[in-house]
Amino acid sequence: MADQYVQLQWVEPGIALLTITREKSLNALNSEVLDQLEASLNVVEDSPEARVVIVTGQGQKAFVAGADIAAINQAPDLEHAHHFAERGQKLFHRFQTSRVLSIAAINGYALGGGMELALALDMRIAAESARLGQPEINLGIIPGFGGTQRLARLVGSGRALWMIASGEPVLAGDALTMGLVDGVVPLDSLMEECLRRARILAKQAPLALVESKRMVVGSRDWEVRTGLDAEAEAFARMVVSKDGREGTRAFLEKRAPEFRGD
Repeated sequence: MADQYVQLQWVEPGIALLTITREKSLNALNSEVLDQLEASLNVVEDSPEARVVIVTGQGQKAFVAGADIAAINQAPDLEHAHHFAERGQKLFHRFQTSRVLSIAAINGYALGGGMELALALDMRIAAESARLGQPEINLGIIPGFGGTQRLARLVGSGRALWMIASGEPVLAGDALTMGLVDGVVPLDSLMEECLRRARILAKQAPLALVESKRMVVGSRDWEVRTGLDAEAEAFARMVVSKDGREGTRAFLEKRAPEFRGD
């Protein structure tokens, strides 16, 4: 029987928790972990009520301390190395484009592939003790799961190149200052803060929640005019949706809205 490296738990209606449980290896990513992450994401996406998924690592040392170095070192040829990079890229892209919003609960080291996973999620909350970085250059390689692209878009090319070319990690507080994470809290408050945010998101109108993510994620690649056109079209659809009618009517009637996802 294969080892189980990812635990899926429904912590509240609409809110899932994915925990990478390879603690002895600091939750390092190998092919098995990637496969199990994808399978868990499939389960979450197949649930019509799913709104938010929180991703974290087991223990107090690491969110994910990187990709499995032994697996990288044993790649027999260029084709296998390329396939491994594409495998991680495709999975992380699925998290980025999923209809379900995602929050990284960064409980410790988020290095290499771990930082790349966090970058692919929609929001990042870090414990005060967390460290984030792309140290691949110290191994004579570079990030391969999207780090060179997502990091630059998030913090700017200069900071991204410094982190990637120097390999030096940043402290959680510095990560907050540079916009790499969206919040920093004590470790014992990390899951509480992630759940607080998840609850706020989960109670929003489902269609508008999905469209909000689609517009913001799309803005990274669209020309401004393309994005504005897409926004206007999505806005119009939300206005005439049943939830849109209900939300505006509830506001006018001074009552709480009852959203149904249509």
